[in-house]
Amino acid sequence: MINAWERIQINLEKSLKPGLFQLWVKPLKGEYESETESLKLEAPNDFIASWVREKLQGVIQETCLEVLGHKPSLKVVCSKTNGISSPIKPSRNIIRQNQPALPARKSLKVVSGFKFNFDDFVVGPSNELAYVASKSFCRQSISSDQLFLSSSTGLGKTHLAQAMGNQLAACANKKNIRLAYLTAEEFAGQLVMALKSRTMEEFKARFRDQLDVLLLEDIHFFQGKEKIQDEFLSTINALQCQGKKVVLTSSFLPKELNGIDSNLVSRMCRGFLAVIDRPDMETRQKIVKNKASSLMVSIPDDVTDFLAGRIQKDIRQLESCLNNLVFKARMLKSNITLDLAMEVIKHFDVEDHSLDMDQILEQVCRVFDVTYESISSKSRKKQYVLARNIAFYIARRHTEFSLKEIGNRLNRRHSTVIKGITSVEKELSRKSPLGRQIKQTINQIVA
Repeated sequence: MINAWERIQINLEKSLKPGLFQLWVKPLKGEYESETESLKLEAPNDFIASWVREKLQGVIQETCLEVLGHKPSLKVVCSKTNGISSPIKPSRNIIRQNQPALPARKSLKVVSGFKFNFDDFVVGPSNELAYVASKSFCRQSISSDQLFLSSSTGLGKTHLAQAMGNQLAACANKKNIRLAYLTAEEFAGQLVMALKSRTMEEFKARFRDQLDVLLLEDIHFFQGKEKIQDEFLSTINALQCQGKKVVLTSSFLPKELNGIDSNLVSRMCRGFLAVIDRPDMETRQKIVKNKASSLMVSIPDDVTDFLAGRIQKDIRQLESCLNNLVFKARMLKSNITLDLAMEVIKHFDVEDHSLDMDQILEQVCRVFDVTYESISSKSRKKQYVLARNIAFYIARRHTEFSLKEIGNRLNRRHSTVIKGITSVEKELSRKSPLGRQIKQTINQIVA
């Protein structure tokens, strides 16, 4: 017979993201006491117990209300038989590490496969070097123990990072490869949690001793975070002193980062650096055809050319547009035509015309109802800061100006430009209310 906690877990699994449930809820053991209307949860270690108390207590009690009809008192404790190290939190629900904190080598337990692999990556002149370097890194035929992938948003660095994880995880059992894949923000979050819960030794052991490969995305998040940079630098030094591998990705080159310790910048530059540029027309056409094939549809050549010609700087948008086109055609039970594609593409960031800085600044000022003098002033008024950041973001994507040149137009340093672009990208990726508002504003400006 299913007990109360098992029923609560079933509901939690339905409401939480898979990775969140697997990592923080599934390891818990629960005991519900009906007489006292109390729920006691037992975590395998202090790290998980602390995280559940801080992040999930409200969610668990709301789920109890659904299952039990009331909110019980909740107590989260650490197991007395605490022999399991805290798991490494994965990004995008990919993998986790769940193993005793012992010196013996334990292979990674794969919870679910990576979303991307090398087979579905379309290679062209803009990304060939990064593709070859990534595959060589997995085969250990590249001499460097570190790979740095850099590109603008949506051009494939995450695809290649996950493809490497996919290939390495596939042979993890054969070669005893232990790997972790997460973002820099997640690394920082775990570090802060370890400091709060006084489990730094466990944190260091997980990232320095219990790994063979660390894949870390969006390292520009570390800008201005001195203590986190120190720990990260110590981590990669410790890994590589043991002959282990590190893969880093960022929207910026190491030399473009500001607020990063010079020793860390130097460390980032020490390995192999591969830049992914904007794909040419032929590569974009191949991407459309490849995606259409995976969706098991036939795309007319005029539609392929139209999509590839209008969405040039973000492959994710190109694929998303095609997904929407195919879905709409199926819903309407109609053929995929150029007219239908023209309707769908209105909702995406398209290349109607080239923009220069004057046009961008003029449109930003118009949309935000501000003057050029106000957004180029020293004012930190929220409306001016958002307008400036959006101008930085659009200029980076729609012009060939350098970060320094973009900053000069608004009397800002290139480090401020990076910070502004990162802020916009963060909101867009989170799909927050502000992110949706920013997306609509950007589409309005570039339309």
